[in-house]
Amino acid sequence: MKFAGFKHAIERSYQDLVRHHTFQVSAALSYWFVLSVFPGLILLAALLGFVPFPDLFNHVLALMSRLLPVDSMRIVNSVLGDVLSSHHGTWFSFGLLGTIWTASSAFDAMIEALNIAYEVEDDRPYWKTRLLAIGLAAITGGLLLVAMIVTIVGPHFGFWLADQLSLSSTFAMLWPVLRWTIAIVFTILAVEVLYYLAPNVKQRFAATLPGAALSVGVWNVLTLLLGVYFRHFAHFNRTYGAIGGLIAMMVWLYWTSWILLVGAEINGELGKERKKSSEVLRDHDLEGHRIVDRDAA
Repeated sequence: MKFAGFKHAIERSYQDLVRHHTFQVSAALSYWFVLSVFPGLILLAALLGFVPFPDLFNHVLALMSRLLPVDSMRIVNSVLGDVLSSHHGTWFSFGLLGTIWTASSAFDAMIEALNIAYEVEDDRPYWKTRLLAIGLAAITGGLLLVAMIVTIVGPHFGFWLADQLSLSSTFAMLWPVLRWTIAIVFTILAVEVLYYLAPNVKQRFAATLPGAALSVGVWNVLTLLLGVYFRHFAHFNRTYGAIGGLIAMMVWLYWTSWILLVGAEINGELGKERKKSSEVLRDHDLEGHRIVDRDAA
């Protein structure tokens, strides 16, 4: 695909942001993400209880505190502390099914939003899209969890791993670079899986890379800027009181949803440009064959 086609795809993506009401859809997605945050964290706490790594879930919360506003983390810690202390050990019961169902609701809404971004109708039955939403929650959640864990274990983990697996000292020295490479790659891979499986469209997995790389890169910048804004300028607790932390979390989730949809819009338009280019090449080849056949006759 030529540069002109890429430029046209970007221009069409900008127009689609307005035509598809992306800002309004992002607000709806942020609502579903808020509903699924606490069930998802409760499920994660239950699962990490089986991992032989001390205080891994507390490390996950500490990493989240770097991304979310302070007031939001107070709400998260308060809710999780009450729930896990009063229901410890009971989450792998029938109540777990409801937790999974609620945690996957955001991905079910994301499937619908990505179908809008790709401009396709979803003729798949409800049970199939719901199972897909649960699968997406598990797959993307697992990939993001790996990215978080390699970030949490720190740069000195490479020496411990090299000693346990009898690896060379070169691996231990390269680990500080490898851990960030793994974190970035797995985060992009999680978004690619979402773009590849969620919309009702056939595409190559590699075709989802441009939008995924863009959304992850811009999301990191937005998270950094929002963190500075929340810490130094915004005082949601003064305006909204006790729910100030929740409001701040919804703002962060809103922009997270928005940049995910922007990446999907770009992928959709790039796919259209690739299709046009292939059709032009095919028509050109057919015309060339007609000329050759006519000359031969």
